[in-house]
Amino acid sequence: MLLPWEYGVRNLARRPMRTALTLLALATVVMLVFVVVGFIRGLEQSLTVSGDEDVVLVYSVNSEENIENSSIAARTPSLLTASLDGAAKRFGVTAVSPELYLGTRVKTDAGDGGLGLVRGITLSTPLVRRRVKLVDGDWPGDGEVMVGRLAAAKLGSTDAAMAIGQMIEFEGRRWKISGRFAAGGAAYESEIWCKLGDFQTATKRQDLSLVAMLLTPQSSAAEVELFCKERTDLELRAIRETDYYASLQQHYKPVRVLAWFVVVLVSGAGIFAGLNMMYGAVAGRIREIATLQAVGYRRRAILISLVQEGVLLAAAGSLLSGVVALTMLNGMAVRFTMGAFTIRIDSVAILIGCGVGLLLGVVGALPPALKALRAEVATSLKAV
Repeated sequence: MLLPWEYGVRNLARRPMRTALTLLALATVVMLVFVVVGFIRGLEQSLTVSGDEDVVLVYSVNSEENIENSSIAARTPSLLTASLDGAAKRFGVTAVSPELYLGTRVKTDAGDGGLGLVRGITLSTPLVRRRVKLVDGDWPGDGEVMVGRLAAAKLGSTDAAMAIGQMIEFEGRRWKISGRFAAGGAAYESEIWCKLGDFQTATKRQDLSLVAMLLTPQSSAAEVELFCKERTDLELRAIRETDYYASLQQHYKPVRVLAWFVVVLVSGAGIFAGLNMMYGAVAGRIREIATLQAVGYRRRAILISLVQEGVLLAAAGSLLSGVVALTMLNGMAVRFTMGAFTIRIDSVAILIGCGVGLLLGVVGALPPALKALRAEVATSLKAV
């Protein structure tokens, strides 16, 4: 015969201070798990949605897969469009985007700032970067820039300092913010975009970093790759954009492995903390447990009741942490080397966080409960 369900619930209310401390400890552990898992999910999501299957990137073969270090001739876009027929067209405009991409120091009028990512673009860029949407303001004109919705987070600044109409400074020039854009969580959202010609003048460069081409459904990226291999004098390489960001995922694989290791460490620390608190809770109930055995309850029924108490506390802690994570952590911007991304508390993060919480409740309650039940009933009844 099992103990009544209400028995375990009442026991939690009988020791409010100990119950509150245990609940707080479990909620803290689960919250740390939510933070780490949300970080991993946000990073993976940002890299996953950044690529476009139909876009091919052409950049320098000497850049070692880092387009910030790439330098190609300014005539490359015209050579590509003249030699290849695979580029898509819309309203008579070829979907080829010459771009200058650079990491540089950016300063706001508020006095803050940091290393920003600036991309020089042309009017053909929206045809290629199809995820990018202007959400406020205007497309940049001469001496103007538009900023991604996470550009402020990348700089360690505030949204107010990066608002439309504010001024920022980089490459020795002051630029007026004319608009804000979003890109569905892609890496572009942490960038600053300006006119290619203005950026080349400011940096005193006439070259490009890359050329992005939107291919027609009938075309293949292999055609662009073959052109780059044949024109050895240009020293170009071509890669599908999705493959480029997939390589970045491999580059950040050690970071993700380390983050999962942190989840394991945090969970282990939480289990030991739970064991310590549950041992203290059970130690003060030795006579109660012995009395339950004396009146006829089996050890299995008492064990289930003690585990029930641990699981109830863990479930409450997981629920509390889940609500806080969804309301306060989800969507929080995080700075990273690749730019910035948002912490993502999705269904996977909720499942892992709550799963770890329930595991803490079960594993933390079992050892002290088993130890208490192994003691002789007569001895336990005499315990103080």
